[in-house]
Amino acid sequence: MEIIDQKSLIENPSLTKKVNLKGMTIDELEDFFLEIGEHKYRSEQIFHWMYNKLSVSFFEMENFSKELRNKLNGICEIKGLEYVDSKVSEESGTKKYIFKTSDDLKIESVLIPEESRKTLCISTQVGCPLDCKFCATGLMGYKKNLTPGEIIDQYLLVAKDVGKDYVTNIVYMGMGEPLLNYHNTLKSLEILASSLTKGISLKKVTVSTAGIAPKIIALADSGLKPKLALSLHSCFDEIRSLIMPINNKYPIHENVKAIRHYAKNTGTRITFEYVMFKDINDRDVDIKELVKLCKEIPSKVNIIPFNSLKHMSPKGFSAKLQPTPRERIDDFVKKLLDKNITVTVRYTQGTDIAAACGQLAIKYK
Repeated sequence: MEIIDQKSLIENPSLTKKVNLKGMTIDELEDFFLEIGEHKYRSEQIFHWMYNKLSVSFFEMENFSKELRNKLNGICEIKGLEYVDSKVSEESGTKKYIFKTSDDLKIESVLIPEESRKTLCISTQVGCPLDCKFCATGLMGYKKNLTPGEIIDQYLLVAKDVGKDYVTNIVYMGMGEPLLNYHNTLKSLEILASSLTKGISLKKVTVSTAGIAPKIIALADSGLKPKLALSLHSCFDEIRSLIMPINNKYPIHENVKAIRHYAKNTGTRITFEYVMFKDINDRDVDIKELVKLCKEIPSKVNIIPFNSLKHMSPKGFSAKLQPTPRERIDDFVKKLLDKNITVTVRYTQGTDIAAACGQLAIKYK
């Protein structure tokens, strides 16, 4: 955090940009209040107002004096995302939100209602640099990393819309690769993990990664214990590299070593995400290798039918991808279950509003 010249800032607020408190952890807030000559306990109060009361104005903070409110309003702000639009799927009730950053870039978040849970899928980047061939976000390119405040604000704005107790789970599976925005992703997790945060436990949070092995190890050693999902999609390097170019840099064996370390250090079970493509990764030999991998690591498999990218007008290999037929998916799942592998199928929700897995994208000129 940038050091503040308190006297100059208070006397001449125009000298510098206001400090944005949204996205600060409790430790950072403590440092901030000490720097401006206030008691450290104010950090817990403002943490509560921002992340539990969902407040965006200092003048709502009743346990702050008028003098302190005016002081804070002069030197800092609580600034995050701006709501732009939302759409609700007539098929499933899935709701897609479009938010805008302070630099006028747009992102999408998705609220998925299920019988036993209400899961919010949030983004960590505007676009994505990884160019996975089955993902619309990769086709839109990469614009920037989201700040910790912009990551956490997706949850706060959706919670304000539907009620804070409505959202039961959070998955970092929206736009972008969370572990390529590691520092900001970690800070957002620290906020959710704080004992002061009411609502979502980190046990209900999953971070999904395409496989950035060094950062998987770093997250394992961070002391935080979110659930981890690896976008696997093939147990063969030649196939995985074809659909996920990042595999050329971090091949399967490096990621397997990293997730084994993660499972051991955190005591959590790894989820292998597996989008199914016709005649590419739905063969019997794929089942055999997937079973072998699952026997090595405490894990489960999340089967995901491939969702259309037609709304992005894909070219090249992306345009050739086809979904595995439903009957073959059923057979694939049955053969995994017969080998005592835990399997779930994430049936498509929200395709009518381009909100299904792999479909999130904003078209920029």
